Amino acid sequence: MKILLTFATFLILSFQTLNLASVRESYKVAAQDKSQLDSFFNMMEPITKSNDVALVAYKGAALALRAKYAKTIKEKKDGFISGVDYIEYAIEKEPNAIEPRFVRLGIQENAPKILKYRDNIEEDKAFLLKQFQHISSKNLKTHIKDYILQSKLFSDTEKATIKE
Repeated sequence: MKILLTFATFLILSFQTLNLASVRESYKVAAQDKSQLDSFFNMMEPITKSNDVALVAYKGAALALRAKYAKTIKEKKDGFISGVDYIEYAIEKEPNAIEPRFVRLGIQENAPKILKYRDNIEEDKAFLLKQFQHISSKNLKTHIKDYILQSKLFSDTEKATIKE
């Protein structure tokens, strides 16, 4: 019985890891390619605030990214606020989780200044740089490294501290 329980737990955790890897890749692609946004949004649609905080943060990112292409200003604003709500919920629930902070930093860096969603940029930058070496997931580490190296928020000195 213990072996069966251990195996089931392993399968569940493996599925979640695979799922997060595909979510990360879909987020990266959707953030750069509008034609891929619907696919990412549909992937994240069933996620609720009761899911893992990383998935909750990515759902927030999907909502915020989709709001960018809404037809009316009200739809843009409401969609963005809804997305931010998910991201902030994830961070509030687990303040030391790196993935929601990574997502928030990406959204804040690219949010129009008029939305005034830029208050945590320095905090999240410092958090990512401090925690980078402690990330156990190679997939997550690669995504964060790629983001930092292309981001205009990080100085050349800060980029040089990212080692793998």
